[in-house]
Amino acid sequence: MTEKQILTRESYDRLQAELDDLKINKRKYIADKIKEAREQGDLSENAEYDAAKDEQRDIEARIEELEITLKNSEVQDENSINFNKIHIGCVVELQNTATKDKVKYEIVDISSVNALEKKISDKSPIGKALMDKEVGNIVEVQIPAGTIKYKVLKINKAD
Repeated sequence: MTEKQILTRESYDRLQAELDDLKINKRKYIADKIKEAREQGDLSENAEYDAAKDEQRDIEARIEELEITLKNSEVQDENSINFNKIHIGCVVELQNTATKDKVKYEIVDISSVNALEKKISDKSPIGKALMDKEVGNIVEVQIPAGTIKYKVLKINKAD
């Protein structure tokens, strides 16, 4: 049994649009490529046919992955989020208790992770440790290099 994954409405809609595009457009496109390659004759030495079949396999794998994700997801009702606690959709400001350095992270669902934009998943080590914490809480995060302690300074709604 797969654990329910929380998605924002934006992420859910983006994944659904990708799934629709793969099923409607990409499947037809790849079927046409396979048909063209077959018409060229001997398939045993047809690199275009092999490449098209590989692409078809990749498309079908992505369709399956998206269907499983969407089936096992729950869309977060952004109007019911309590911004007194950290949840998906929050921007949190933290302070490293040892170095006093400050950092901001946006807590996002797994499909929206972007390290360069400091968007971290609720399933990441820091994200897991932060979930349901409040301003003023001290959070210990286990990382490969050891333990980091952060103090939660602010919790805001993401833009």
